[in-house]
Amino acid sequence: MVLEMVLAVALQDIAWLAGGWQLASAARFVEEQWTAPSANMLVGMSRTVVGGRTTSFEFMRIEARADGIYYVAQPGGRPPVDFKLASESASELVFVNPGHADHLKTVIYRREAGDRLTARSEGENGGTACAEDYSYRGPGHETASGGGAVGGGAG
Repeated sequence: MVLEMVLAVALQDIAWLAGGWQLASAARFVEEQWTAPSANMLVGMSRTVVGGRTTSFEFMRIEARADGIYYVAQPGGRPPVDFKLASESASELVFVNPGHADHLKTVIYRREAGDRLTARSEGENGGTACAEDYSYRGPGHETASGGGAVGGGAG
């Protein structure tokens, strides 16, 4: 019971992730949505829209388990991939899965000034380190779009 309470408090500490986050450019629109945390979970989704069509999507959740807090990604609706919370501060979450068979090993969420969020995926591609950043505008900056995109796609 005490562990459950501690994990619930930890999820409340990352309530800053909740809401709608968007990245728009001439080429694509990416959006990521997160629910407010419950005692055991935040639920999220993202999608990428190019030329008015959804080109990728991802279901995500951040959940409290007996052994810690996990970011769980399901890019394209595929089976879930778990990333354990390795470090947390008031403005940053770092989730890792060094044994993941795919190229993606680390997922980072960083709260920035001015109601902005950076989502970063890190890994390797053919033995070469790679990373991709998504610089989102935060809640209150939503625009009518016709479709946004997913975070980094953890697949």
